[in-house]
Amino acid sequence: MLSRIADSLYWLNRYLERTEGMLRILRTNYVLSLDKGQYGVNSWKPVKKLFSTHQDPDAADFEYNSFHTINHILLNASNNNSIKIILGRARENARGAQDIITKEVWEQINHLFHTINNPVLAQRLTGNDTLAALDQLLDGALLFSGVTDSTMPRNMGWNFMNLGKFIERCLITVELSDMNFEEGEYNLSVNRDILFWRNLLFSLSGYELHLKTYRSSNYTMSVANQVIFNRQFTHSIIYCVDRIRYYLNKIIEDNHPDGATQLLNQFGRLHSYVAYADMDIVKETGLKEFLERIRHDLLLMNKSLGQQFFSYS
Repeated sequence: MLSRIADSLYWLNRYLERTEGMLRILRTNYVLSLDKGQYGVNSWKPVKKLFSTHQDPDAADFEYNSFHTINHILLNASNNNSIKIILGRARENARGAQDIITKEVWEQINHLFHTINNPVLAQRLTGNDTLAALDQLLDGALLFSGVTDSTMPRNMGWNFMNLGKFIERCLITVELSDMNFEEGEYNLSVNRDILFWRNLLFSLSGYELHLKTYRSSNYTMSVANQVIFNRQFTHSIIYCVDRIRYYLNKIIEDNHPDGATQLLNQFGRLHSYVAYADMDIVKETGLKEFLERIRHDLLLMNKSLGQQFFSYS
């Protein structure tokens, strides 16, 4: 497979995974912003900080404005991390790999691209149709995952697509966990009500799983355990790094690159760091430092992967 095609497939799925994650976060924060209770969303500042590259001079004025923030993250062309920009990049990557992806995958990307660029969407976001508009986009992103899973052949292209998908998912989980635990100063000893953790768990599609799996009343510890170590939770860090290891091994088996040993060793250290840790080690290391180590090593591995397979300098 040409490195250009592999690069396109890798970033195609990274962009779509990011889109799905951002839409779920926007939806969760919007719903919780309607809750005027103790555990409602009081400020959009953390979300804008996480998903905006645009320095908005009026940001402070709109910190509590749901419609402005949603529009900024969804549609603002000045924000290079807006979903509109991301879906445009995803479509260009799909266009460059049309010989590899299926017709159904291409059509679903096109559908999402035209939905986000439809002028009617901006009108719906500022009216009473905000939640329905977000649901429509999120359903489209989820449908992309389903169409890809059911129509793509299990070949090298599939492996590169999933490698990108789980690297992006892991980074989103790390960033979201960091954002939410920062509110409690990363203190795992202070038990917070399950309602406090709704934002993080709903944003990762893990709220129902938590209620059905964990019986401890120490929600702070059980939420941390779920997002880091629960292999049954598809958005946990350990689940993601397990899948990254699987697809990385498949790609190296198919390609036999010269730097395979170095790349495997580099990622192996990250995988072992997570796989052989537990909550006692996290508390001893410090949750902030633990998450930062994972983020740093994953970004470093991503850079090495690009240099090895995509001809990045």
